[in-house]
Order: sequence, then structure tokens, then C-alpha cells
Amino acid sequence: MFTILSGIGLLLLTLAAFSLFSLKMPKGQQAMSGMANAAIATFLIEAVHKYITGDLLHLSFFQEVGSVSGSMGGVAAAIMVPISMGANPVLAVVAGVAVGGYGILPGFIAGYVVGFAAPWLEKHLPAGLDTIAGALAIAPLARIIAIAVDPFVNSTLMAIGDTITAAASQSPIVMGFLLGGIMKMICTSPLSSMALTAMLGLKGLAMGIAAIACVGGSFTNGIIFHRLKLGNRSNVIAVMLEPLTQADIITQNPIPIYCSNFLGGGLAGVAAACLNIVNNAPGTASPIPGLLAPFAFNAPVTVVAALALAILGGTIAGLLGSMVFKKKFQRAPEILEPSVAEVPTGGTN
Repeated sequence: MFTILSGIGLLLLTLAAFSLFSLKMPKGQQAMSGMANAAIATFLIEAVHKYITGDLLHLSFFQEVGSVSGSMGGVAAAIMVPISMGANPVLAVVAGVAVGGYGILPGFIAGYVVGFAAPWLEKHLPAGLDTIAGALAIAPLARIIAIAVDPFVNSTLMAIGDTITAAASQSPIVMGFLLGGIMKMICTSPLSSMALTAMLGLKGLAMGIAAIACVGGSFTNGIIFHRLKLGNRSNVIAVMLEPLTQADIITQNPIPIYCSNFLGGGLAGVAAACLNIVNNAPGTASPIPGLLAPFAFNAPVTVVAALALAILGGTIAGLLGSMVFKKKFQRAPEILEPSVAEVPTGGTN
């Protein structure tokens, strides 16, 4: 029980910290978006090409592609984060190359600093020298930051990820529901679940739960959007494929969406836990990456069964949530109509 409480507690604490970073820090949301893109460019490619088209299909070329891509997480983060923040792409690539050999978290932190330093240098350096001098200054700056933060990263965030992983292994059903529900809520919120799981370095059953939960919960989102008439058909499809594209609608209707998502993600997470779905590709907690990555580490039949159960659980949660909240959505006009009707009547009297 202590392991479960500590695992969920540390996850919520980390979620609160990254939520504050995303919402309150300058360009925090752009930086987190860059982090998620870096996870797609590295960990997803590694999961599919190294383990599926490489190991499973015995294609050595794709195995090499996946291995190289997976080792470049820090480089990708140090490039994508400043680009997402509006920095010069050349200086962003300089920063990425300079942090080679370090993980995605040191790369993220270095990239965030470079996202502010690069525009400042370009503004104050003479025209014609800004790119060259900026590159010569950015490279050692990014490397120094990566070296400085690496021990802290390894001793804190990675330790949190290990605790969550251990809790999922010791109490799979309970953690499947709690972790799956929380991760699907994060997946639907402005804070990227891909970025969070990449930062924590989640692997094994915990990452499997997170990935499957995002897939099952996408059907919850689709049903909620359709039955509550939140947007049109294109909005329904978009929220199922990538919830962040519908952030404006989600933030306007948080209670029905997040409550239903917790249940849908939790049921999908239980399915992943019962079938012991393992995922050693951190940062793949999103509907499409979550659909593909588990095939790299589990028997295909087992993954298909987990996905089917996850979709069933997500569908049930969507139907239940829509029935509960549809009454409230329909009740609002009925409450307003009498008061609207009374205004002209009172005025004529």
C-alpha cells in the first residue's frame, strides 16, 4: 500500500510541478510541446523500427535506424524545444548537437534556456556575426547546462519514474486503474502526457498502462464529444487522434470530459495490467504512439486483446459519462426558458 501511495503521490506532485511550469513559466506550453515532439521523433521511432521492423521482422537496417533514433532523445529535445519557443533553427541545432550523449531531460532543460538565450544573442550581436558568434556561444552554454543538471535529473525525476514503475509491478490492478485514469486525464489536458512520461523515463508495465489508457480513453473522448455535441464530426475525430488539438473545447467543458476520461483511462489501464502489457519506450503515452509501441514488446495477440478491452472500457466510460452529463447539458435551457419568458410579461404589466 505504501508503494502505491508513494507512486501516485509522486506522480501527482510531478504533475503539479509540470502543470505550473507549463502554465506559469514564460513559453512553458511551447517548451512542453517541443518536448512531446522530441519524444515522437526518437522514442516512437525506436519502439517501432528497432523492436518491430527490426527485431520482430529481422530487418537489421530498421533496427539500426531505431537504435540511433532512440539514443538521440537529448539532442532532439534541445533542438525542438527552442524551435517551439521561436528561436533560430540554426542555433537550436547547435544546442542539440552540443548535448549529444545526454538524455532527453538534460536536453529539455538546455533547450529551454537556449530558447531565451538565442534570441537575446541575435538581438545584441552585430548583423552578419549573429549566427556565427551565436553558435560559438550557444554550443558550450548548452553543454554546460546538460552537464550541470544531469546528476539532479538522475536522482529525482528518474527516481520518481522508478517508484511508479515499482508500484505498478507490485499492485498492477490498482495502479492500472489509478495510473491509467490519471495518465488519460493528462493526455487530454494542455500538459502533454508524452512529455511527462518521457521526463519520468517510465518503462515496463507502468508505461504499458499509460500507453493503452491513452488509446482506450480516446474512444471515451469521441463518444463524449459526439453525444454532448461538443463540436462537429471533425472535432470528434481530432480529439480521438490528438486531444491537444481540441484544447479550447476541453477547457470550456472540463468536468464531463475529465471525469469520463479518468474512468475510461482507468478501465483501459486495468486491461493493460491484467494482460501485463510492457512498454519500454518512454514518451509514447498518446493515442497513436500508444497504439503502436506495445507491439514492440509484447505478443501481438496479447496487445490486440488489451486494445480491444481498452476500447470496450473507454466506450463504456464514454456512454456512462454522456448519460450522466447529458441531463445537465439539456437541463440548462429548461431552467433559462421560464425566466426569459417572464421578462416581457412583467414588462407589459
